[in-house]
Amino acid sequence: MKTKTLHLAGMAAGCLFAFTAGAQDLHFPVGEGDFTWNSYTDYADQHDYSGEQITIFGPWLGPDQANVEIVLAYFGAATGADVRYVGSDSFEQQILVDTEAGSAPNIAVFPQPGLAANLASRGFLTPLEEGTEQWIVENHAAGQSWVDLGSFNGPDGDKELYALIYKTDVKSLVWYVPENFEDAGYEVPTSMEELKALTDQIVADGETPWCIGLGSGGATGWPATDWVEDMMLRLHDVDVYDQWVTNEIPFDDPRVIDAIEEFGFFARNDDFVTGGTAAVAATDFRDSPKGMFTSPPQCYLHRQASFIPAFFPEDVEVGLDADFFYFPAYESKDLGSPVLGGGTLWAITNESPAAHGLVKFLQTPIANEIWMARGGFMTPHTGVNKDLFADETVAKMNDILLGATTFRFDGSDLMPGGVGAGSFWTGMVDYSGGTSASDVASDIQTSWDSLK
Repeated sequence: MKTKTLHLAGMAAGCLFAFTAGAQDLHFPVGEGDFTWNSYTDYADQHDYSGEQITIFGPWLGPDQANVEIVLAYFGAATGADVRYVGSDSFEQQILVDTEAGSAPNIAVFPQPGLAANLASRGFLTPLEEGTEQWIVENHAAGQSWVDLGSFNGPDGDKELYALIYKTDVKSLVWYVPENFEDAGYEVPTSMEELKALTDQIVADGETPWCIGLGSGGATGWPATDWVEDMMLRLHDVDVYDQWVTNEIPFDDPRVIDAIEEFGFFARNDDFVTGGTAAVAATDFRDSPKGMFTSPPQCYLHRQASFIPAFFPEDVEVGLDADFFYFPAYESKDLGSPVLGGGTLWAITNESPAAHGLVKFLQTPIANEIWMARGGFMTPHTGVNKDLFADETVAKMNDILLGATTFRFDGSDLMPGGVGAGSFWTGMVDYSGGTSASDVASDIQTSWDSLK
């Protein structure tokens, strides 16, 4: 078995780390536990990059940096490569500087597909090896969705696969308190029709169903964009979603207006929301779920992404005091089980054999299982041992991901910043305050036109 020295060099925005990792001192010893070790040993037998240095630049600092370093140590130990990872909280700005200056890392880890698409169109990314697309289709749940996410137009205008998803997040979740449901005799809905019926039932019982807050300082309004994106995937074919986020159809298309108004069904009814509709934009999103945990409860349901438990009261234990279910699709629409989320795309920005080899390594079950066992990691890879998730909550979220028939990235993150992180946010605040969906959508489209 090969051994190597793993250096993690710092840049201006990062920190300097260095350590030595051999097969004998990897975080999880090779051959021990229920990991898919044959995927590691088979890979090691087929790849030798001794003497090659490979640099990876990504957005992770803190615990996530420690986790990615541990995964990369296995790649280094398997291949003999000299692996160097740099994390930065200014990744988006720095990768542009580095690529334009001709000093790009071998691999860049993109949290924003739009940025990767921009670099691909300018010739700064290398297409992934032939066969990767088919591998993704065959080994990822909703595989074509992940191919679509990592495929961009190159400098010649032809679309190719440039990026592999590795580490994902789920947004299509509704949070609730099991004890509250049990006391009231409510059941978890499995369709949007049932969710709406439950909403009406809670009101009929004299209670308030939803807690919704859009407040987020200068980013106020963004939680509503997630609602609209989820509704777009549940009301219309996925092609409509794709055309919407690229403005191939205008923002004020009737189908987009329909999605905004479906959010309004929940958010613009005083009986449905804690504090009434006037409180929606005024309530900070971090405070909004807390009403579920009061006695008696101020609300029963809260739609938010996987990170929201960080803002639950300190004594709340997820899985016991709080739980979640999939934000359901319309049974009547027959559009499958779409999931909205995020993730990081790994792309080659400075081609080398080891760079292609690392992309291949990330396709192995072991590369996913190591981070799964460390915690805070989800994957659409269908070949992993699901028993290795460090946390039952994350495992349950990952089941939602694996059950997806379609996955789409957060739409606002795919739009130009002036829209996705600007007029879309403010427009949803206006809508929650009473402005019509058609007027809001027209204003957002006008802002998009001004950027062209």
